[in-house]
Order: sequence, then structure tokens, then C-alpha cells
Amino acid sequence: MSSAEDEDLPVAGTAVILRDGARGIEVLLMRRPDRGSFARAWVFPGGMLEPGDRVAGAEESEDAGRAALRETAEEVRLALERLVLLSCWVPPEGIPKRVRTWFFLAEDPGTGAVAAEDEAVDVRWFAPDAALAANDAGEISLMPPTWRTLHGLLGAATVQEAFALARVPDPAVFRTRMEPSENGRIFYWDGDELAGGAPGARHRLVAEKPVWRYERV
Repeated sequence: MSSAEDEDLPVAGTAVILRDGARGIEVLLMRRPDRGSFARAWVFPGGMLEPGDRVAGAEESEDAGRAALRETAEEVRLALERLVLLSCWVPPEGIPKRVRTWFFLAEDPGTGAVAAEDEAVDVRWFAPDAALAANDAGEISLMPPTWRTLHGLLGAATVQEAFALARVPDPAVFRTRMEPSENGRIFYWDGDELAGGAPGARHRLVAEKPVWRYERV
């Protein structure tokens, strides 16, 4: 991680649950209540690591996988072997609550999905491009890690293609920084010129209205 402070962050696990739909893959999103963390935002199911998720000698990502399973059990029941490690997100400094979160891909087991009491007020399946368009239209609100993850799924026509894209030796690590822009915010990661990369290098999400855009050069 980028600093000793980042090493000490609390940890969470999130499951990006996919299914094959009539027009391509669909992703399960749930809308948070009007209070608490990520109020009103549409997010992937998941939650904080608890003592019972920790196993002696296990990697942090493995413990986070157990947290993701436990936290998603109220919406969808998954098995540990269904999880494929996708990415790790380190939040920007200066925000009220910083949590290092591990993202996992999982295939929908077909058992149905319901909104967990106190955790979500709605649960819905979205095609990735439809969710991104709904965010731009102001119909839903996405957090940057959710937006970027959905954008990364645009190239997958099936769940198996999405899993193939995710099966790499090391997960992508997004050490997020942010700066205000004229019409919103810029969230950027390692490799971007704002993070010390070469002049003109881009690895960022420009979160501006009317359309958010991802830039990678």
C-alpha cells in the first residue's frame, strides 16, 4: 500500500455478482438507505471485515472474501469457491471514513435476490452500460469504485468472459486520489500524471456532468 497509514485502514469485502441476461451480462446493485455510509448510492453487496472472518495465516484478501460472503448472504447466498479476486481499492485521504476494500467477482447462484433489512432499500439487476447511463442521467448515484468496476465489465459479453478477464496473477490496486475540477471531481490512480506519471499520462475518472468519463493513456 502507499503509506503506513493505509496499512492500518479497516478492511471490507465486496461481491460483484453477475448473471447472463438476454442482452449480455447483468450486475446486482443495491441502493443504500438515506443515511449512513454511501447514503442513497447504488453499490455492490458487501461489508466490513469482522473478527470471525479472520483466519490465522490467511491473506487479507482471503479474509475479505469471507466478509463478502457473510455480508451478501442476506441478499444472495454464495460459496467461497465462487469468488474471483478482482481488485483492491484504497480510498483517498481526507474523507471522513476510509476503508480498504477488496472486490470479488461471483456468478449468481440463481437463488433470487432480496433487499437486506437496514442494508438496502432496493436491489436490482443492471446491464453495466445501463447503470452507467442511469448515473449520467441522474437516475441513480454511483460511487467511483462502482462506476470504474462497471466500466471495466463493458468488454465482457458473458459471465465466463468477465471471469476470464479477472483471472490475472495480481489484482488491480487502485490507490485513489481526488482533486476538484471545474464541473465536478477528478479521481486518479497510479500512472496518471497527477500521481507522478509521465506528462500527458492518464489513469482517471473525470466525474463531471453531464457525462462521467474514464481516461487511460
